[in-house]
Amino acid sequence: MNADEANHTVRAHARARTRELQRALYRAAKASPTRRFHALYDKVYDPDILLSAWEAVRANRGAPGIDGETIQAIEVRGVAGLLADLRSELQRGTYHPAPARRVDIPKASGGVRHLDIPRIRDRIVEQATHVVLLPIFEADFLSCSYGFRPKRSAHQALERIRNLGNHGHEWVVDADIQDCFGMIDHAKLLRVIGHRVSDRRVLKLVRKWLEAGVMVDGEIMPSTGTAQGNPISPLLANAFLHWLDRLWLRRGSRLGELVRYCDDLVILCRTEIQAREAHRQLELILERLGLHLNPQKTRIVQLRQGQDGFEFLGFYHRKQVSWQRPGHWYLYRWPAQKALQAIRSRVKEILTPRYLGVAVEDLVTRLTPVLRGWAAYFQSGNSTRAFAQIDSYVHERLALFAARRQGRVGRGWTQRYPLSWLRKLGVFRLSGCRVGRALHAT
Repeated sequence: MNADEANHTVRAHARARTRELQRALYRAAKASPTRRFHALYDKVYDPDILLSAWEAVRANRGAPGIDGETIQAIEVRGVAGLLADLRSELQRGTYHPAPARRVDIPKASGGVRHLDIPRIRDRIVEQATHVVLLPIFEADFLSCSYGFRPKRSAHQALERIRNLGNHGHEWVVDADIQDCFGMIDHAKLLRVIGHRVSDRRVLKLVRKWLEAGVMVDGEIMPSTGTAQGNPISPLLANAFLHWLDRLWLRRGSRLGELVRYCDDLVILCRTEIQAREAHRQLELILERLGLHLNPQKTRIVQLRQGQDGFEFLGFYHRKQVSWQRPGHWYLYRWPAQKALQAIRSRVKEILTPRYLGVAVEDLVTRLTPVLRGWAAYFQSGNSTRAFAQIDSYVHERLALFAARRQGRVGRGWTQRYPLSWLRKLGVFRLSGCRVGRALHAT
């Protein structure tokens, strides 16, 4: 057996043991909803768990933290040595996370979103802890929660909305939690984790990450909430917002159905009275959790006969008359304007003039996975028209780029660079995708 085969065998063994542990923890948590787990810390530094955590971090190919250490540098220096060091630090209790490196990501709606990037070694330990805690909390999570969960997806949430909208739920509370990740109270979050975890060393580990701070302009600032960019943050947010789900089930389920994807949520109701009361109850529940609705972005929408629509998970949802059944209205969805603008910006970034020295064929190679990924997500909706728009935009940007490389001016690109030119380049065409059928309720 050569080195590559040996490494493959080791990784496969680690994945198998990790799944076995997670299944055992899930079964135990499901069998006893009030059980608090007290012997988890040693599982975090188990060699197989750490190796599986490294594989997950490596697959994400994330940027380095404040130490500048990259995935490539770790691979060159030796993964085994790093994992052994982390295991030793965790065993001795000397592990301490470093502050995260803050990056500001511009929002399409204006402003910025803070992304806090921990060191890679901290991400490995966070991922290992995530592996151990996920099955315990997954056993409790309710069916209204779709985000960052095994065997759950955004498309399932979107389909649930479609079905509800087509069966009488025509009033929607389109809610926006103000700075949800940043406003989660650390003490309340630790109490939530403590409902299922009594291992003090694991709770201390979580507290260390919450209090590690963030590097901003060379200064260490205190952390607030659960930083976006950490492997464990979505689980912590889901565990915290699970109490929103529970309280809604108790107080609000008679009013309408909650559909939540991590901190994005809507409530679909049958009447305006129910929707307004659902909005009020949601505010009260969030206040109990120390969170608040954004009044500028939260509204009540009436779907009946296409009177209004709303955005959720990248799609715009609105009722339209069916072309197959005239007189019947169905809830359709297609890429929202923000999503269209985002893909146009990405295409423009790849085909920027600063790459004039790069062959068009090479840029098409860079462009293909971007277009494929966008199409794979949005083809579940009624996206034919949007796909045609993006195809036209890609055609135009490529033609203008090619013309500039050849020193040509003017916009007579349709004659010089026809569709046959695109096909020869192998440009991915969204209109050739299997776009979701005209979605009707059945």
